[in-house]
Amino acid sequence: MEELVLKFLNFLEKDKRLSLNTLQSYKRDIEQFITYLKEMKLNTIENTSKTTVIAYLLHLQKKGRATSTISRNLASIRSFCQYLTKIGRLNQDPTEELESPKVEKKLPQILSTKEVELLLEQPKCDDLKGFRDKAMLELLYATGIRVTELICLNVNDINIDMGFIRCSKGTRERMIPIGSLSVNAISEYLKKSRDLLIQSSDETALFVNVNGKRLTRQGFWKIIKQYKNQAQINKDITPHTLRHSFAAHLLENGADLRSIQEMLGHSDISSTQIYAQMAKSKIKEVYKKTHPRA
Repeated sequence: MEELVLKFLNFLEKDKRLSLNTLQSYKRDIEQFITYLKEMKLNTIENTSKTTVIAYLLHLQKKGRATSTISRNLASIRSFCQYLTKIGRLNQDPTEELESPKVEKKLPQILSTKEVELLLEQPKCDDLKGFRDKAMLELLYATGIRVTELICLNVNDINIDMGFIRCSKGTRERMIPIGSLSVNAISEYLKKSRDLLIQSSDETALFVNVNGKRLTRQGFWKIIKQYKNQAQINKDITPHTLRHSFAAHLLENGADLRSIQEMLGHSDISSTQIYAQMAKSKIKEVYKKTHPRA
């Protein structure tokens, strides 16, 4: 069974072009399922049935796994079984008629405009790191790009004169406008910091660490956590929080969902509609607080 898992992961990597994090998630879920099968004395994948999969999901539930985790596990197992059916190792997909457990969608945490301003004021442009951090936070909030996209930016992906950045993912590419404050912060970083941080003139990364190499996701996580503590913001801020805040604030100020979808790079507008839900929740909250007969 382990050999089949490796072939499946190779298929996902080559044909589906999934990210490393997604591949690791599939690998973890399927390996845990196979461990369960072996514990149940089912040593060949052909013995997997609908009942077996249901029993495994109940097993996860008894272990206290969250509904979202169980739903993700079923999605991973379903993809694996579909692959096995396609290559002829299974006559029928045992997950075919199984429905994923309903997962209650939590609205993302966002910052108010005042909290965003407070956070963006934290980096002080009195050293190399301060110029870099100011530019990164301003750019993240100005564009709503993902942290992965931020750290993958190269110097030639930004056009200071035209005021936009280019984000690429595989064959997909999008151009995103950036505001004057972000343009100024990036210009200052390029003039006064980056050239002194990099170790080699061949370095293409826009944002680099103190060793002159491309900044990592973990490195950025530490940076945003540091400034969140400095700003004394009593919310759980993740690297994704500024992205959510960017979208929510655009919607609050009259931007349409299609434009926000394009800027965020969502392939499906249903992913963007969660921000409309947030706006409705806010309206209800205001109504309850202000209407005399609410």
